[in-house]
Amino acid sequence: MNKHERLMMSFRSLLYKLRWLDKINMEEVLDNYKPFEVHCIDYIGKNENINVTKLAKSFCVTNGAISKVAAKLIKKGAVEKYQKATNKKEVYLKLTDVGKKVYNTHKTAHKALEERDNIIFEDFSDDELAVILKFTDKYLQYLNAEIEKNKK
Repeated sequence: MNKHERLMMSFRSLLYKLRWLDKINMEEVLDNYKPFEVHCIDYIGKNENINVTKLAKSFCVTNGAISKVAAKLIKKGAVEKYQKATNKKEVYLKLTDVGKKVYNTHKTAHKALEERDNIIFEDFSDDELAVILKFTDKYLQYLNAEIEKNKK
């Protein structure tokens, strides 16, 4: 196996393990919500004037998929729809008090996960971290371009 293959295999393994650990830790705290629902709540909580289209774009999923999740979140009482007085055509999403509680619980749980993982970064110098960041930034740009190409 060459270095490129090993690196890609390592990235995939990291992602799967992070997802697994995050799911376990988040389920303990947010057992009534699926991970994607929590991430939608998180995105809505961090951003203003969020509609289905913006949310779908941010997660690279269809508007229909987000509409289904939004409907579930509305049913659970975590999210509500609203319209601006200046634009009655557009429907936006915002967190309710229940949604804000989920958002804050998720934020606290994420902070605990970050603190858990911070120990790994202590072994790297600033220069080594800069190289890793350069690579991940460049790879993310490449993947974003590939996603855009495949949308057309």
